[in-house]
Amino acid sequence: MSVLRVVLADDQVMIRSGLRALLAAEPGLEVVAEAGDGRQALAAVRAHHPDVIVMDIRMPVLDGLAATRVIAADPELSGVRVLVLTTFDEDELVFEAIRAGAAGFLLKDADPAELLRGIRVAAAGDSLLAPQAARRLVAAFAVGPAPAGPSARALDRLTDREREIVALVGRGLSNDEIARHLVISPATARTHVSRAMVKLAVRDRAQLVVFAYESGLVRPGR
Repeated sequence: MSVLRVVLADDQVMIRSGLRALLAAEPGLEVVAEAGDGRQALAAVRAHHPDVIVMDIRMPVLDGLAATRVIAADPELSGVRVLVLTTFDEDELVFEAIRAGAAGFLLKDADPAELLRGIRVAAAGDSLLAPQAARRLVAAFAVGPAPAGPSARALDRLTDREREIVALVGRGLSNDEIARHLVISPATARTHVSRAMVKLAVRDRAQLVVFAYESGLVRPGR
């Protein structure tokens, strides 16, 4: 079994200790470093090149949002997946983190099994933007008129079916739910999602959700 290497970044020692204890008891996961602020997190990522960094948003010196932007913009760190730790009163920052390149987010009070699964999902290249999380983001931040900027123009790259698929992703549907909704196979749904991601040059499903909002494919109440 290959071992997934994880960095923990949080300014609260108790949270890091709890996360380390949880991961230490799980086969196939290894905590290779800890960090108490964003600058330390970047140093740890550059030194260890982990599969996943679990990143708190609110940290001193350099916050998790800024650190996420740096990681996502560095080609040498393209294999590192960022999972943001948050509470729901930080929704807007979560949205910005996903836009910056985070794979998704975990709640600090998440069940241990959810956290462990989330790390594995992110390491596999998928997004940890669960349907209920996507819907929460829609309700909180998908407001205002549809933009006419680059996101809207990028719609021209998609077929009608791909636009429909991206809109469903933006509403928080999983591939299986999309397949049932459109009466297609889950494999076909996955193919459409993958093609849309390639055409739009987005890193993962989380950024595809952001695109769906910013392009106007998904609006509140739809």
